Amino acid sequence: MSDLTLAEKASLASGADFWSTKTTRGLPAIYLTDGPHGVRKQGDSVDHLGVAMSHPATCFPPASGLSQSWNPDLLRRIGVALGQEAKSLEVNVLLGPGINIKRHPLGGRNFEYFSEDPHLTAVLASAWVDGIQSEGVGASLKHYAANNQETDRHRISADIDPRVLREIYLRAFQRVVQDADPWTVMASYNRLNGIPVSENEFLLTQVLRHEWGFRGVVVSDWGAVDNRVEAARAGLDLEMPAAEGTDDQMLDAVMDGSLAVEVLDRIAQRMIDLAHKARTGARSAATPPDLEQHHALAQEAASQSIVLLKNEGSLLPISADRSVAVIGEAALKPRFQGGGSSFVNATRVDLPLDEIRRVAGESLVSFARGYSADPTANPEELVDGAMKAARAADVAVVFLAAPLESEGIDRPDLELPQDQVDLLLAVHATNPNTVAVLAHGGVVRLAPISVVPAILDGALLGQGVGRAIADVLYGNANPSGRLAETVPLRIEDTPAFGSFPGEHGHARYGEGLLVGYRWYDTREMDVEYPFGHGLSYTTFAYSDFVLDSNDNGIDVTITITNSGDRFGREVAQFYVSLPGSEVLRPKRELKGFVSLELEPGESQTITTRLHREDLAYWDTRSDRWILEGGTYLVAAGASSRDLRAIEAVEVEGDYVHVELTMHSTIGELLANPITAPAIESALTAAFGAVDNAAVGGNVVQMIAPSPLNSVVGLLGDSFDADDFTRLLDSANSSAIAVAG
Repeated sequence: MSDLTLAEKASLASGADFWSTKTTRGLPAIYLTDGPHGVRKQGDSVDHLGVAMSHPATCFPPASGLSQSWNPDLLRRIGVALGQEAKSLEVNVLLGPGINIKRHPLGGRNFEYFSEDPHLTAVLASAWVDGIQSEGVGASLKHYAANNQETDRHRISADIDPRVLREIYLRAFQRVVQDADPWTVMASYNRLNGIPVSENEFLLTQVLRHEWGFRGVVVSDWGAVDNRVEAARAGLDLEMPAAEGTDDQMLDAVMDGSLAVEVLDRIAQRMIDLAHKARTGARSAATPPDLEQHHALAQEAASQSIVLLKNEGSLLPISADRSVAVIGEAALKPRFQGGGSSFVNATRVDLPLDEIRRVAGESLVSFARGYSADPTANPEELVDGAMKAARAADVAVVFLAAPLESEGIDRPDLELPQDQVDLLLAVHATNPNTVAVLAHGGVVRLAPISVVPAILDGALLGQGVGRAIADVLYGNANPSGRLAETVPLRIEDTPAFGSFPGEHGHARYGEGLLVGYRWYDTREMDVEYPFGHGLSYTTFAYSDFVLDSNDNGIDVTITITNSGDRFGREVAQFYVSLPGSEVLRPKRELKGFVSLELEPGESQTITTRLHREDLAYWDTRSDRWILEGGTYLVAAGASSRDLRAIEAVEVEGDYVHVELTMHSTIGELLANPITAPAIESALTAAFGAVDNAAVGGNVVQMIAPSPLNSVVGLLGDSFDADDFTRLLDSANSSAIAVAG
């Protein structure tokens, strides 16, 4: 560091080309490339929209699918595999995971994000980061922050209240930074409350570094920087990709005194530290990627990510002796990932039709395309062929695929293609034993297909899609996925309806804390399927639910028994509420979950902790996390609405001191033991008995919400403002002493 000139330090603050950083004095360049569900290293042609083809790599399920596994151990193993493949391609930093909250189901990149819930997001993302960084390859946590739409994504201002920002949109970032220590964090394109994120000192320095203790490099999203000097001052270290003239801008600003040299020194030191991490990681003992093994892991991940939404009459699993009509072009050309910068050139893809024939045998499986993307195809002939196949089979399995979601474009609606819906309904009218298999990156409206008795939701399943679906259909794998977002009945029911995607450069997050299931459950609205929902071919019983409140939070112990006749995996979910809270709270919030595998008849007693910091809310009066004391309700369940056991527990809260002034309310002053006697005396002198029929009721109730300074004139000469000011000083000093 001490050997570098100012010009050399400035050169480290931007890329050398599209994917690499600059090198100087032997400092190695760092190669960054897209992920996060596969390594997308391009060749000679490069872009950040997924247009140019990349080297073959394992395509694991994108986040919208993988999140449905609710399995952090699985995420960590995938992270390890990604690290091995990245290292083999000489990639130092993989740009992921994407952890933005799914504020609205039409968000175009929702397929790249985990959930509508920050706790689930944080646990899964932390495991992914742990896995990849264990292989000496860095993660890049993105897109920090409030990057919840693609419409006008480079300029839109996400206008969010402080408490909502902290509890919903920053919470997962905080947890991953503090729990997994990612090498880099990516600053997003958008603005936050009017300020570009790349120039937002509150986000990049105050919160990320001073409050959360982040030690790594803040990198821009590609092309996100407008004012390089302001961005540096705010806390952005690395501008990507290479940008003409910005190094000179930094150097000139230092030379003319408008940018402190200490800022440039900090950036250079962070880039040096990252380069050393990258070099150490690249030199560490490497495990050559076993692509066959990684494909098997992709199949396992896909299997665990499938959600059995519905299974009337136990239609599934399909018996080995039943004939099956496979219908739908998506069985031949499956949708298994989205478009844009995360598009992976898969090493191979399991086709659902091939895998179903492998499991069931050629003779029992027929196929009809049903619909086609080919504009020359005859729709009537396709549907007729599908109905003929369905009529001749014991079971019809219809594959439905939503239109491709892609970076840069929000979705127009929640609908499945109408021709596919019409096909499904026609097939079901022909053969009531109809199974729908869904592929989609963002949630879709399922009311139009609710007539069918069985629905498998795969979201996006990566290159193992075909094997996973076949195994679940025939019971070789027991479905164990759980929804990571709520399926609404209609778009008008969604929390951000009317404020998404905003107007005139602003998106107002008016739904506040009530995002996703917090909205639907608090308002007790009907939904198609609730958050956390997922069926199984076996059953699970919950018993012996015990809570223990301690200094670290609430320890939850419960026994879960596989009460059915098949091996299965259960995801036990723990939701918390505080009736009578002094602040607005959702009806229930996820604060913990456990994934466990059980043989038939087997029981396991598990204990997990709902951490104290996760039970806190952001107090806007003191700008800090506060745990409110009181009687908490903790529910154990199989979804946010399938609650199997509920217990109450007392939690000791934090002491909160809000400074008392002449602008404090009468009620606040009456609640303080030092100021209360003086206020009570003044009220009695002014009004006599506080329950005074002559003034229409209880004086205290009427006057309690009023600030003292606005009612001093009503208290008469017996109230001495100077004397009371001294009481306020005493009360505040006493409270500070207690708190400190």
